[in-house]
Amino acid sequence: MPKSKVRKKAAYTPPPADKRTPEMVRAASPSSPIYLGVMLGLMLLGLVWLVVNYLAGEKIGFMAGLGGWNFAIGFALIVSGLLMTMRWR
Repeated sequence: MPKSKVRKKAAYTPPPADKRTPEMVRAASPSSPIYLGVMLGLMLLGLVWLVVNYLAGEKIGFMAGLGGWNFAIGFALIVSGLLMTMRWR
């Protein structure tokens, strides 16, 4: 059986230094306390909206008129607060 040829490998040459210059990465600063307050406020407001809807929704005029949209409003407030947590530092 014939022996296979051995391939010669070229010597490794690193790329020139001038093509890849490292970039300075700006460190992310911590979020403002106002951002934290708005984030927690939205989550709590959504929770309060849903609780009030369950307990006294039919007694409050504008909430009774909204009907099923009360759930959408409450959950939208909670979800927007939760989405804000992804940008909080």
